[in-house]
Amino acid sequence: MSGMKNLRGWSAGAAALGLVLVLAACTDGGNAGGSVGVGNEAPSGGPSPAGANGDGTYNLPEVPAGPAIFLAHPSAYTAYNSTVVGGDTLGNTLVLNQALADPFVLDGNGAYLRNADVMESVDVTSEDPQVVTYRIKPDIMWSDGVLWDCDDFYLAWLAASGKAVVRDSEGEPVMDPQGEPQPYFDAARNPGAARATGECTDNVTFVETYDGPFADWRGNYAQNAILPAHVVEQQTGVPDVTQLTPDSDADDLQRVADFWNGGWNGYEEGIMPASGPYRIDSREPDRSVTLSRNEQWAGNPGGPERMVLSSIAEGDAAVQGLADQNLNVAVPRADAVVAQRLRRLADQGVVFEVGGGPTVEHLDLNFANPLFQDPAVRRALFQCIDRDDITDTLARPIDPQAQPVGSLTYLPGEPDYEDVYPDQGTGDAEAAKQTLEVAGWALGPDNVYTKDGQRLSLQISHAAAPRQAEIVELMQLHCREAGIEVIDDTDAGFLEERLERGDFEAALLATQRGPLKSSLASRYQTNGERNHQGYSDPEVDKALELVQTEGSEPARGDALSQTDRLIAEDHASLPLFQVPDMWAYSDNVRGVHMNGWAGITWNAAEWEVD
Repeated sequence: MSGMKNLRGWSAGAAALGLVLVLAACTDGGNAGGSVGVGNEAPSGGPSPAGANGDGTYNLPEVPAGPAIFLAHPSAYTAYNSTVVGGDTLGNTLVLNQALADPFVLDGNGAYLRNADVMESVDVTSEDPQVVTYRIKPDIMWSDGVLWDCDDFYLAWLAASGKAVVRDSEGEPVMDPQGEPQPYFDAARNPGAARATGECTDNVTFVETYDGPFADWRGNYAQNAILPAHVVEQQTGVPDVTQLTPDSDADDLQRVADFWNGGWNGYEEGIMPASGPYRIDSREPDRSVTLSRNEQWAGNPGGPERMVLSSIAEGDAAVQGLADQNLNVAVPRADAVVAQRLRRLADQGVVFEVGGGPTVEHLDLNFANPLFQDPAVRRALFQCIDRDDITDTLARPIDPQAQPVGSLTYLPGEPDYEDVYPDQGTGDAEAAKQTLEVAGWALGPDNVYTKDGQRLSLQISHAAAPRQAEIVELMQLHCREAGIEVIDDTDAGFLEERLERGDFEAALLATQRGPLKSSLASRYQTNGERNHQGYSDPEVDKALELVQTEGSEPARGDALSQTDRLIAEDHASLPLFQVPDMWAYSDNVRGVHMNGWAGITWNAAEWEVD
């Protein structure tokens, strides 16, 4: 495809009208990640950005100036603050990747590269106590001409730490419905910031002092977390956010938190400046956002003149946009029919790529259920389920090289990935029967096993996603042959209303795995706040404590491998497959690579457009 038609001067409004853009609820399929062609790499096995310097740092490279990029994705931009609970959506991330600078750039291998365009240094300057010092380059500006400095980092820490909590008239914390102190800031959980105390020692130096060792500190302010403190001050009347502490006046904390929590919804030019290579130029609600080059950006200018990111819910509409040369890049939800249509555009100069994303389907067992307190039941259930059949039915029509996932701690393609589930999820009904009979279960007249008057019947709960309903249907077929009755418990409100309180027998979940391995502790440590299974193993607790605190990568790797093996031996969770991610682009755009954790626009400033 030597050139694009109808692109120069094609407005966001025309794109929206011409392609019938529709906002979609994200109910099925992954959002990011993958590999080249019909790939066999995980998100962690992806490319490094062109600006990687080879020494752990990144600078936006010199890129030839090119025309505008028109990109389609399935969900709309809704908020400038993506670190608030509910704000971390694909539509927001794809816009903010290029509008907000981070102290680190997360590459496709899960490595954090210091963003040398804005950061002078980021170092552990003391080990006991652990102290991390961020030194910002002088004269780094927001697009409105105000300095990007320590105030912005301090605000990010104050919000993310959860240390500023609402108190009653007696000074005691007010508890939320889960029995935890109610924070002022409705921030997504950030265990690193919660372990640290932040302070500004001067305008360009932000210092974190930790209450103990923490290995994944580089991820504290990744992914668009640094927001403009000067805007908060202007909007709230609080003169200096760095003087605000978790123990400050309740009225000041409430005013700042109220704006941080909800003041950055939608788009308002005057309160949403940019610190990255592009700025938000305009927005059509539920339809599109246009990014233009940020003239205040400290590094090399981005390649595309501007970027128009449109929310197109229907995969067929994205296919048609590429075929008609009205789009350069499309990231539709994973769909076998759409994948075949995109493959057929190869002779029209469209490159189609697919691979396993960071989202993994897995089955979690609730140890509060008396059935699953019997290890033979857990083992037999995992023996009868046929993970290869599930993968063949739901993943391979999109990604022919998809394989069942054999780890809860790593994704295929990561250097330390090892399949620790070779004998589980094999669809071996006879082995499942033998396991049950050795444990005293007897096959009843209805072909369901019983023991002590209890039938081996269990519910698998999940949200109302078509893919998950199909997974449960396959499990019913697999395990019926093993004398295990599986009941489909579809509940659209399952994730929001029941999961957290452990109201399920077995849960089918699609979880996005991030690059920070310390997050596993919240799921599998005995008192982990997302351990909704009631799972407990003292050896796992010890291993995951090392994962959180150990600075030696080999030692952390050993602890992660041990964690993986122990959970597999306990038959607590069964990983199934990676949800495929797919993307396509015209062959006159170079440098388009998927990053499993940051989305397709992670390196969009590097794209070269003919």
